[in-house]
Amino acid sequence: MRALLLAGLVATPAFAGLQWQDNSLSYLYGQNFKVNADTQQTLTFEHVSGWDFGDLFFFTDGTRFNGVQGDNTTYYGEFSPRFSAGKLSGKDLSFGVVSDLLLATTYEFGEGDVNTLLVGPGFDLKLPGFDFFQLNFYKRLPRGSKNRDGETFQITPAWKMSFPVGDSQVVFDGFIDWVVDNDGSYHANLHINPQLKYDLGPAVGLAKNKLFVGIEYDYWKNRFGIKDTDAFRTDQSVTNLLVKYHF
Repeated sequence: MRALLLAGLVATPAFAGLQWQDNSLSYLYGQNFKVNADTQQTLTFEHVSGWDFGDLFFFTDGTRFNGVQGDNTTYYGEFSPRFSAGKLSGKDLSFGVVSDLLLATTYEFGEGDVNTLLVGPGFDLKLPGFDFFQLNFYKRLPRGSKNRDGETFQITPAWKMSFPVGDSQVVFDGFIDWVVDNDGSYHANLHINPQLKYDLGPAVGLAKNKLFVGIEYDYWKNRFGIKDTDAFRTDQSVTNLLVKYHF
């Protein structure tokens, strides 16, 4: 219910200050996952928008664990507004490759005790070849049970690159979450999650940037912050099949 309420909030264009927005639904299928079921299917709703105060990214995953009896579904999401010093001050704060300075925040939510606030400085960078490149530094503040211990730090770059191919394009985008310096029950971990997609829309009578097919690679060392051991493997390397529709 919490995920549905947040999705309705960010999808409402009537709020003052909304400059632009994009929404999408993705279907992913992959095998060789760790911790949960080996085979998983995920439906993801994503929203990204620009506002007078900065920008906003939101996603929620609904995942089905194939071959699992009983409780075989779960959900996870993130709500990530960033507050732009340039927009709020009305001044050009760019220098070098930095185009803007921001206060980056994220709320992670999900089933069980997944309940974490993140806050820290963010930077928009102008790098050759990139449509955009963001670099955010967070202090992680767990709000769940004591088993989600360890106030620690996270570094999160996110990017997009697009390459023309005839009347269409190939898009390479994604993010990295690097949680550092914590050896408690929530262990330091590295999550690398890029997508490589072909814009199929023009070939089937749709506009560009509507329908994509491709793959999502999911590498996660110490998945969910659980330390990888010989007795319980948590280091994950999965290639998902991907279909994504923007609206």
